[in-house]
Amino acid sequence: MSKPKILVNGLIVSNGFRFIGSIVVNKGLISALDVGITDIATINPDEYDIYDCRGKFVLPGVIDEHVHFRDPGMTEKGDISTESRAAVAGGVTSFFDMPNTIPTTTSIEAWEKKMARAAEASECNYAFFLGATADNMREILNADYTRIPGVKLFLGSSTGGMLMGDEKSVRRLFEQFPGVIACHAESEQIIAENRRIYAEKYPEGIPLKYHSEIRSRKACLEATRRAVELARETGARLHVMHVSTADELQFFTPGSVDGERITAETCPHYLLLNEESVERTGGLTKCNPALKTEQDRRALLRALADGRINTIGSDHAPHQLSLKRRGDAITAPSGMPSVQFVLPLMMQLAMMGHFSLETVVDRMCAAPARLYNISRRGFIRQNFMADIVVINPDDEYEITRDMVLSRCGWSPYEGMKVKFRVEQTWVNGQLAYDHGRFTGEQKALAVRFNV
Repeated sequence: MSKPKILVNGLIVSNGFRFIGSIVVNKGLISALDVGITDIATINPDEYDIYDCRGKFVLPGVIDEHVHFRDPGMTEKGDISTESRAAVAGGVTSFFDMPNTIPTTTSIEAWEKKMARAAEASECNYAFFLGATADNMREILNADYTRIPGVKLFLGSSTGGMLMGDEKSVRRLFEQFPGVIACHAESEQIIAENRRIYAEKYPEGIPLKYHSEIRSRKACLEATRRAVELARETGARLHVMHVSTADELQFFTPGSVDGERITAETCPHYLLLNEESVERTGGLTKCNPALKTEQDRRALLRALADGRINTIGSDHAPHQLSLKRRGDAITAPSGMPSVQFVLPLMMQLAMMGHFSLETVVDRMCAAPARLYNISRRGFIRQNFMADIVVINPDDEYEITRDMVLSRCGWSPYEGMKVKFRVEQTWVNGQLAYDHGRFTGEQKALAVRFNV
């Protein structure tokens, strides 16, 4: 039988606090949590496996509520095995995968197949959204939401062709579904009209720099307005994903997710990049919704700090580099890989003064746990699952292509310098990643939800 583990003398950051302390891990759980400096010489190595965390940050494992791991149907871009491996290297211990795969996850049968695949292939804990369509309401209402985080609603087209534009069906979803409606909010009508205008101007192909004009701020604003008004009218639990504009922030209230019926997410690319990068990188940073202006980026940073933005999801969406580098504002694929570097990059933004380290931990760990009512994850607490990340805050490095573990083999953040390196990732009490080495010791579990 394996011995309990003890992580000693790290700076523990959880639940809005930071303190020097030690964590005892036993049988997959945090069995004890002690405040203060511990003399390692007083610990019996016959009783504990000892991990010295002096000078390190010790955080709850990241819950990434928004990934596209491309499995099934697009596994040339990534799959559950490769992308969850990248996640673990980035301190992510649980992920929620989106339904726009091939086939789409719009039935219990398709969801069960993805769950079975994850049980055999995932390196970290997993859950899968169901996708809303005009004709699968019965399937949605009969699903088991102790095992499913919620329903994904596409009000704007994206990879996978899951646009749900029928007003009657959308209203029915808001009126009848009791759980979290995670919404991609862009007005397809506005996008279509913008596309028509630019196609007339540029019949041989619309330059990449106009992507943000086609998928415009107005398209985001009007779709978010529509979703928020409907949620207010019906009492639905709405979570607007990947907010990209300052304009949309008017719909969200500063504070925490507790007691809120309408909440918001943004993604690292909207906090780190702006629309000018799309043309500069040859389309590598093209995404949906589109990157917006530098003013929008700064407004989103402020909103993350004051709580109008409640969660950070990576929107990890790998594509082959060869496809990203060809095409125009319409034909080049949208999406980029992010899951491996989100935590270090958000900590870097905290170090720059945009918000606190406690805010990073809240938006990436605690807030997703509270928003989705996740059972015993998202915090460093006694009797919670031992999902833990150990960070070296003084190991400066540059993100390079050879570091990328996603199957696509590239990152939009190449060349960025960060000071925060993930040294260890613990999944369900087992050391899954240790100083660049994958141990294979962990057993990933399906995330459970309290309903």
